[in-house]
Amino acid sequence: VQLVESGGGLVQPGGSLTLSCTASGFTFSSYGMRWYRQAPGKERELVAFINYNSGSTGYADSMKGRFAISRDNAKNTVYLQMNSLKPEDTAVYYCNVPAYNKWGQGTQVTVSS
Repeated sequence: VQLVESGGGLVQPGGSLTLSCTASGFTFSSYGMRWYRQAPGKERELVAFINYNSGSTGYADSMKGRFAISRDNAKNTVYLQMNSLKPEDTAVYYCNVPAYNKWGQGTQVTVSS
């Protein structure tokens, strides 16, 4: 099982980024996926989740209305669209497949002017 995140970078407050996580080694279309983040000195926190067929999604309260999780099962990829970014969104973002308890290497998102 392998998860590879991409799409992080430096963005100004109020800006947008889209993260991608490409999965391999398992039947991607059968499993729910999650995005987490970890800011310096803080615990890893759940950002969003999506079920296997995109029929159910959920978000942490601080991300509701700003972030959107989606997936393309044909591409074995889950996305996190992040809008109206704030400095407090600065963190390493990780994707996760709970069924296998596997994590990607993470992608750094820095929100700063």
